[in-house]
Amino acid sequence: MSAILLYFLLAKATITSFSGSASLPVLREDLVVHRHVLTDAQVDTAVVVSRTTPGPIGVYVVSVGYYADGIPGAVAGWLAMITPAVLIILLLRLLGRSVDHPRVRSLQQAVVFASAGLLVAACLPLAHDAVTGTVTAVIAIASVLLMVLRKADALWIVVGAAVVNLVAAAVHIRSL
Repeated sequence: MSAILLYFLLAKATITSFSGSASLPVLREDLVVHRHVLTDAQVDTAVVVSRTTPGPIGVYVVSVGYYADGIPGAVAGWLAMITPAVLIILLLRLLGRSVDHPRVRSLQQAVVFASAGLLVAACLPLAHDAVTGTVTAVIAIASVLLMVLRKADALWIVVGAAVVNLVAAAVHIRSL
């Protein structure tokens, strides 16, 4: 796959979902399901790498680009990741004071709802591949509960999940 085509596919995902994890379903559909350039495991790894390193949530697009086409793919991913920000700057410049207009606010709200739906859709394939037994199921449920009920910091949830899974692997616990 050429880096230019990869850029357009990645940019389509980041622009239509406003970057972040919401672009996962679009990326998966294009690169895993239709074009067979990547596997679900590679997409999962790209997400894990980006979630365990500093930077924006949507940086996994760079890893996806790398898996698809090496260094040129990573550059295409980086360009695709920054494209929405550049477009937003131009859009804000064009809209000016209209940002507070009820129709514009309504449009913003619709985008938020659509992004939330895309995030849910992105979670399902990831969860299917990641939850491999009782331990990982407990980690997933506990993570959701900690985020929703306690508003726990994501860093500590990731660190805690890693520790629990490492301990479970060390004592050879696959299921409870």
